[in-house]
Amino acid sequence: MTKEQAKNRIDELNKLTGYYAKKYYDDDNPEISDFEYDMLMLELRNLEKEYPEFISKESLTQHVGGTVKEGFSKVEHEVPLQSLQDIFDFSELYAFNERVCKSIENKPEYVVETKIDGLSVSLEYKNGEFYRGATRGNGLVGEDITENLKTIKNIPLILSEKIDLIVRGEVFIGKDDFEQMNREREVNEETLFANARNAAAGSLRQLNSKITATRPLDIYIFNVQKSDNIKFTSHFESLEYMKKLGFNINPVLIKCSDIQEVIQAINKIGEERERLSFGIDGAVVKVDNLEQRNVLGTTYKTPKWAIAYKYPPEAKETTLKDIICQVGRTGAITPMAILEPVKVAGSTISKTTLHNEDFIKEKDLRIGDKVVIQKAGDVIPEIVRSVKEKRTGSEKKFFMPNVCPVCGAKAIREEGEAVTRCIGAECPAKLFRSIIHFASRDAMNITGLGENIIDILLEKKLISNIADLYSLTLDDISSLKKNGKKFAQNLIDSINSSKSNDFYRVLNGLGIMHIGVKAAKILAKKYKNIDNLMNSTITDLSSTDDIGEIMANSIYEYFSQEQSIDLINKLKNAGVNFETNIEETEDNRFEGQVFVLTGSLEKYSRKEAQDIIEKFGGKTSSSVSRKTSYVLAGEEAGSKLTKANELGIRIINEEEFEELIK
Repeated sequence: MTKEQAKNRIDELNKLTGYYAKKYYDDDNPEISDFEYDMLMLELRNLEKEYPEFISKESLTQHVGGTVKEGFSKVEHEVPLQSLQDIFDFSELYAFNERVCKSIENKPEYVVETKIDGLSVSLEYKNGEFYRGATRGNGLVGEDITENLKTIKNIPLILSEKIDLIVRGEVFIGKDDFEQMNREREVNEETLFANARNAAAGSLRQLNSKITATRPLDIYIFNVQKSDNIKFTSHFESLEYMKKLGFNINPVLIKCSDIQEVIQAINKIGEERERLSFGIDGAVVKVDNLEQRNVLGTTYKTPKWAIAYKYPPEAKETTLKDIICQVGRTGAITPMAILEPVKVAGSTISKTTLHNEDFIKEKDLRIGDKVVIQKAGDVIPEIVRSVKEKRTGSEKKFFMPNVCPVCGAKAIREEGEAVTRCIGAECPAKLFRSIIHFASRDAMNITGLGENIIDILLEKKLISNIADLYSLTLDDISSLKKNGKKFAQNLIDSINSSKSNDFYRVLNGLGIMHIGVKAAKILAKKYKNIDNLMNSTITDLSSTDDIGEIMANSIYEYFSQEQSIDLINKLKNAGVNFETNIEETEDNRFEGQVFVLTGSLEKYSRKEAQDIIEKFGGKTSSSVSRKTSYVLAGEEAGSKLTKANELGIRIINEEEFEELIK
């Protein structure tokens, strides 16, 4: 490589690592695997070592990645929260040990710990009470996340001794909790978290601590940053003392008398990492003696007394025997790889998700291919690539089905989406999620019909479609709970009461793609009943205010399916109302006007205010733009208020709103 080539490559690596670091640290949304990022950083580090004249101050070898998110106060770390130098083989570990031994008089002893895959934080205590907590940020300045950290039950708010202290820990989400979170998000049709680290970081950096409180965050303390009241001689001793104070410390701490024992400890952690309840992305080796640490010192970015060993991702070759499709509770059809069983990173892998059609095309995967698989983040198995050079010509291309493999209804992939979905109204795979939506507050508002009850009803085969809810008896529901007669009567009453709901509610409850409560109200107002709507054309639908071409096509497709007709007939036979009860109003004082609601109102819920605006012919929007007529602002109004001021939009309070609607 010439000097010019080296400079160009260093510049390119700086741009790449800067971009990927921002996605990882600031956005909590990484675009490449940790291993791929580590390899880019390793290449950059080696090139800078060979060509030091091209080292830039922007290089991530020179500073810690991460910035302070807007909305958080800044915290200057009294003791910098540095990062660790990564190594990838034992020859680098021997070199580290050699450097340590040359710099100190006595033979070093080490402590080996798991490198927990989460978000690093500092916790400050004054007189034994939790005073402040912050993210690492760029190592010198972090984000004040005190209120969010207080929601983590394993962070003691009061220590067993009244001392001043700063400790460092790693906030994470355990493997089982992470899987449960994603199951719940799937049910609620929310975007799934890519991995536990992203989930932990995103949860901890919420501007609303109530959201953080709903997430299963945990923490392990792994370092004492500063202690004014007591002095320690060793790292191991300091962590034992932290345990007595009430902290949860890193559960894997292995004392080692020499570098050979360090290697044994690293191998031991590597063998047992599958059985750990939390994810790790390596093992950390630290000099135990604190006085020796002071002699060794630090660089601008990393301590010279510690290093992080990164385990190489274990990759194995196997055969892609078949690709089958699974239908999720939201109707999403996901291709699944059926593999010749192979052992990877301690567990036998026989299948793995292929995500979507684009993933298969991008990897050029074919049934019968030899493929390379590895564990992503040591947890999720993934196919890395196909071994094209081993193809025999007998391999078959895969095509996504155009009908649902479960119910046979039409399966569609809309423009701009990666997912193919079943649109069957009575698809058994979607039934659980469909009933949750049907019974929800904005749809049929069936009080008492929660997820647990729906699960039991399905398990006991008391219902097989939405309309079966209206055939349930007191005895059916009483059997679900001990002493459940009162509960059963209340639920039956709520189910029966829902029959007389307005047409827009049942229309919203059908779960037609892209049709929410707002669109349902528009359609109910125009078409008056279900028969008129079912007989409408795409042209007629798309000419309706606020019903665009995509929504019109979705409505037309839904009512073209036999399953949809069957479900509607069953609901009609059960006595469910399909006629609009919405009274026409001659008062359209807000016609052509757009309101944005922000903050907390005293006299109205946000939905009540929205209903009033729509009653008078107005519209509501979730974002402020030049088309906004009014911003109705309550307590703790946020960034929408700032945007409104910038654009010169009229801002009104609750009293002014009441004047408008008198």
